Amino acid sequence: MDRLLHARHALPVGVLVFFGILDVASGPRQVVVGLFVISPLLAASVLGRRATAAYGVVALVLAALLGVYGHQYEPGTLLAQSIRLFGVAVGSVLAVVVCTLRLRREAAYVRARAEAAAARSSVELAERLQRSLLTDPPAVPGLAMAVRYLPAVEHAQVGGDWYDAFPLPSGATMLVIGDVAGHDVVAATTMAQARGVLRGIAQTVPESPAAVLTALDRALQGLGVRTLVTATVAVVCRGSGGTAELRWSNAGHPPPVLVGAGGSTVLERDADLLLGVDATAPRRDHRVPLPAGGTLVLYTDGLVERRGVPLDAGTAWLADELAGLAGRPLEELCDGLLADVTERLDDVAVLAVRMT
Repeated sequence: MDRLLHARHALPVGVLVFFGILDVASGPRQVVVGLFVISPLLAASVLGRRATAAYGVVALVLAALLGVYGHQYEPGTLLAQSIRLFGVAVGSVLAVVVCTLRLRREAAYVRARAEAAAARSSVELAERLQRSLLTDPPAVPGLAMAVRYLPAVEHAQVGGDWYDAFPLPSGATMLVIGDVAGHDVVAATTMAQARGVLRGIAQTVPESPAAVLTALDRALQGLGVRTLVTATVAVVCRGSGGTAELRWSNAGHPPPVLVGAGGSTVLERDADLLLGVDATAPRRDHRVPLPAGGTLVLYTDGLVERRGVPLDAGTAWLADELAGLAGRPLEELCDGLLADVTERLDDVAVLAVRMT
């Protein structure tokens, strides 16, 4: 560090020494002191404001003193010497201004790099958080489950899409698909909050997806979360004789699709208000039988969004694709769906469940 500092001082000091010696060697009537202004200008490019100002003062003092040696204060030479000194003074002031601008640019560059590094670090942490939450589904007797997640091509590698599946105290299984607005660290953090809070609520609220969504909406409001969230919460309940029923509630989310022997059925109902708008808004449960061998597909809108194509057309495409993939193993069904999604405008999360 000391060597670097010494090297930076070498140029402006060298200029002062060189032109001082040159002026003396040229004789009393030969004047080159005006070139001393080069010294503070060089200092402005490598040193701080104080050092630059100091070299300006030294240059001015040396120019004035060598003017005495060169007989530059006589009536015939006083004006020229005054102009030279004025030039050195003005050049020194300009050097300080240039140095100030340089230091500000350097400081701005350092801040920008630090902010970029912090942002990258936050995104890496958010991505780890998101990946840690998008876990494999639990093993549930009588249910086969498969999940998939793909980040959007046009955004960062973090977002707010999530899926979840977990058992309830009653023995039923809760299924969740959700989407937090945004593609950044905030969206990933909000997703983690919503997922954790919903899991806790589901352990104490009766098996009503609508009641779970209502409690989640109020909890997020109480936590100060102002981000919009869409979600579908479903419960698979098994009855006697091997029968099963699906109960679900939809908070502004794309509708689930049920695939059976007769083809695909979009479980289109009037969706309730998405979360984060009005925590007092009414929510409804819907019910449908789940046939043996039937497959339920929950997904986020990134699966059906296409540039310039209405969302309904994307949903119709999904229903047709699922009808053609109905006989495939569940993992192959999910891979087949994603293989046709070549243009991802948004994150894609898929949760597929089959009655076995």
